[in-house]
Amino acid sequence: METALSTPHNIQICEVTCDSFRIGWNMTPEDTAKATHFFIDLSRKEGGDPNRFKHRDVPTKLVAKAVPLPMAVRGHWFLSPRTEYCVAVQTAVRQADGEYLVSDWSQVVEFCTGDYAMDHLKQLLGKAKGSAGRLLRFSVFYRNQHPDYFQYVRTECGGLMRPAMKDNSGSHGSPINSKLQGVFLSCNTEFDTGLPPNDSPYGPLRFQIPAGNLLNRNTNLYFADFYCMYTAYHYVVLVLAPAGSEGDNFCHTSLPLLDLSANPFLTYIPSQRQEEESLFCHASDVILEVLYTEPIHLEQGSVVKISGHHQMSQTTANAKKDPSCKVCNISVGR
Repeated sequence: METALSTPHNIQICEVTCDSFRIGWNMTPEDTAKATHFFIDLSRKEGGDPNRFKHRDVPTKLVAKAVPLPMAVRGHWFLSPRTEYCVAVQTAVRQADGEYLVSDWSQVVEFCTGDYAMDHLKQLLGKAKGSAGRLLRFSVFYRNQHPDYFQYVRTECGGLMRPAMKDNSGSHGSPINSKLQGVFLSCNTEFDTGLPPNDSPYGPLRFQIPAGNLLNRNTNLYFADFYCMYTAYHYVVLVLAPAGSEGDNFCHTSLPLLDLSANPFLTYIPSQRQEEESLFCHASDVILEVLYTEPIHLEQGSVVKISGHHQMSQTTANAKKDPSCKVCNISVGR
């Protein structure tokens, strides 16, 4: 008669990424010597009892041959970035008749997956490049808002548009979500006029600033995200950070750096002669969302009224990315 297996204890999770982790636990020396398989059950933390495991004598979601611990878990589930999970384990001995002698389930341990790593962001960048389209010239960055916003900036902030925390819109694994502050700006223009569009869901007033005030030799440009919201058009999120700033230091270790003069999204080519103007271009086939990491004073530009129709429509605030889109998703998660 085979002796019972002890319950695994002291569950430890380490080396967590957006789509993998390592798991280890303590067993008696006798169990370590005779265990042939490990059963691992994983579920998202949200909703109901996280320990929704099958009967103790039935192999569960992952059956792995016993290996030295900690063991790597990857590719067995479509793990999502920045998601809380619950995990528990059993040890097992496969017997001659094919049945398993199993331990009791361990305690449930919770952990959270990480952001996209640089390799994942480069995959997303590669997808975004295929959708960028040709480059069009532009001359100003702009921000559309309601009058109350600009009144607040003038009276309460000394004329400074201060950076705000990036929300959770777009790809769930983007490293800037809820971690990087900035002022969101646009630069897309109408194809036929070369000017910013006259309508906006954000409000009838527009702050606009010469492009060279923000995009120049002293700023770095980073790719942060590529997503859609169940629509045919796609968004690319870029970060503009003055070199050496706190925002630049964050982006340097978290995001792919783009060449200012040679990338498919937003370019700056400085003038070669004093009488020439610098050249600024934006991608024509995606909507660019540019996050500038420093405060911007209203006196650096101008606030003008725009004449288009301003009916409120869906904005991108905390908007969820379409997980089924083949254009803007990568295999490691959403």
